[in-house]
Amino acid sequence: MYALFLYNKIILEVNFIRRPVKGKSNELVNEDIPKGNVLLIDENGNNQGVMTRDKALKIAYDAGLDLVVVAAQSDPLVAKIMDYSKYRFDQQKRLKEIRRNQVVVNLKVIRLSPTIDVHDFNTKLKHAQRFIKDGDKVKLSIRFYGRMLAHTEIGMETMEKFIAELGDTIIVESQPKMEGRNMIAILAPNTQK
Repeated sequence: MYALFLYNKIILEVNFIRRPVKGKSNELVNEDIPKGNVLLIDENGNNQGVMTRDKALKIAYDAGLDLVVVAAQSDPLVAKIMDYSKYRFDQQKRLKEIRRNQVVVNLKVIRLSPTIDVHDFNTKLKHAQRFIKDGDKVKLSIRFYGRMLAHTEIGMETMEKFIAELGDTIIVESQPKMEGRNMIAILAPNTQK
């Protein structure tokens, strides 16, 4: 839509663009439903049969409710008579509940050395215990350099000692194994403890 404005004998031409309404959902409600036949379900859940969209809208308006498409992939569309604002509120409430109950599990990486010193070992152990207590998984990683590759059993002993120190607070998801130059094990919190 265009509009012309006259200011000090200068004509300004402005182009007005209609922006989409924020928060509008993709659901088909009332007049948004395409013309054609719909399978109507009333507010009590009873099947009213196939009828035109306009007739179904009239029935919904007479009941003081909205006509909402609940199955858009079917032929004909399945539309239900309901209070749309209450339906949207219940949907949003259900989504919030799902998000609240959702647990995010992170994978924390702890890098060890085959020849790790006692104090460093204990520090890494405390970090792992904190991660496990917070509900995160822990990935133990030992990188072998140069001649250390010939003595991977030393790294295996270190990793087994680390796992034994954590005790029954963990479940070993992936046993220690070599992947290239790295030895890797994945530990998860023991939820049955």
